[in-house]
Amino acid sequence: MKVVAVLYPGGAAAREVPELLGCAENALGLREFVEARGHELVAITDPGPELDRHLPTASVIIATPFWPAYMTRERIERSPELRLLLTAGVGSDHFDLAAAAERKITVAEITGSNVVSVAEHVVMQVLALVRNFIPSYLDVVQGGWNIGPLAARSHDLEDKTVGIVGMGRIGQRVAARLKPFDVRMYYYDNHRLTAAEESVLGARYLPLDTLVPRCDVISINAPLTPATDRLFSRERLRRMKKGAYLVNTARGRIVDTEALVEVLRDGHLAGYAGDVWYPQPAAKDHPWRTMPHHAMTPHVSGTTLEAQRRYADGVRECLAAFFDGRPIEREYLIAEGGKITSPSYSYAYQ
Repeated sequence: MKVVAVLYPGGAAAREVPELLGCAENALGLREFVEARGHELVAITDPGPELDRHLPTASVIIATPFWPAYMTRERIERSPELRLLLTAGVGSDHFDLAAAAERKITVAEITGSNVVSVAEHVVMQVLALVRNFIPSYLDVVQGGWNIGPLAARSHDLEDKTVGIVGMGRIGQRVAARLKPFDVRMYYYDNHRLTAAEESVLGARYLPLDTLVPRCDVISINAPLTPATDRLFSRERLRRMKKGAYLVNTARGRIVDTEALVEVLRDGHLAGYAGDVWYPQPAAKDHPWRTMPHHAMTPHVSGTTLEAQRRYADGVRECLAAFFDGRPIEREYLIAEGGKITSPSYSYAYQ
C-alpha cells in the first residue's frame, strides 16, 4: 500500500531538531515503520498538484491541521484505492467527511494530542491582548519608550467576564487555566456539563446569544462543522460588547474574515488573537495579517515538540491497526463503516 503524508517543510530546523516530527523531512518518524511492513511512504509538502498525482494510488493520506491537505469530494472520487484518512493532530475539517463516509473510508484523528498545547496558547493570547503586549514589545524593538499610549490600552484580566464557546477537551482546560485569574466565566456548548463539572471549572452555561454581549473576552474552542461555519458572522461580532476581545484557536472559518477586519478597524472590538486562518497557509496579502490590534500566529498552537511526539505516536498506532486489520482505537475515529461516529461532528452532519 502507498501511504502519502502531506506535511509542512521543516528546512534547516528539521535537520537541527530531530524532534520536529511533523515536517516532511522527518515524516512523523514513520518511514522505517511503514517500510518494514512492506508498504511505501511518500512524504510531500505540496498539497496541490503533487498530491493530485498520488491520488490514484494512495491507500492512506495523512495531513495535519497546520499544513492541511484539502481532501474534497472531487479528490476523494479520484482516489479509488483510498481506505484511510488520518489527521496528525486534532480537527479533520480539511477532509470532506460526508464524501468519505459515503465511500466507507475510515477517518481518524489523534484526539487529545494537542489539548494542553492549545489551551496554554489560548491563555497566552488572552493575556497578550488584554495587557497590550504586542505593541509594547514592538515599541521596545523599535527604540521607543511610549508608556502613555501603551498603558492606555492595557487592562487587568482579573474581574473580567470570559466566555468559552466550545467546552470540550480544550475548552475545559482553558477554563481550568483561567479560573485562578479570578474571572467570571460562562460557556456555551451543544453538550452541557454536569453541575459538578461546572462547579470545578467555575463556569456557568449560557445560550450563545446571551453569552456574546456579556463578555469582555471570548475564546472559540469549537470544531469547524456546517453548524459553526461563520458562527461569528458580522451580526454576531457586532453583538459583542464594545471593546471586547476575541481569541480563536479553533478554525479560521468560524469567524467571518471581512467582518472581523471591519469591527477592529472601527474600534468595536479592542483586539483579536488567532492561531487559525482560512485557507491555510494564509496568503501573504490575507487581510488578517495587517488588521489593527491583532496578535495572530501561524497555526502553531497545537504543534509544540511535545504535541508532535503525541500525534506522531498516535498516527503510528492507527497505522499499525490498519495494516494488521484491527479496529482503530474508538476515541480516534471520526468516520467508520459509512457513518460519522465522532460526537464532535456527527450532530452537524445528521
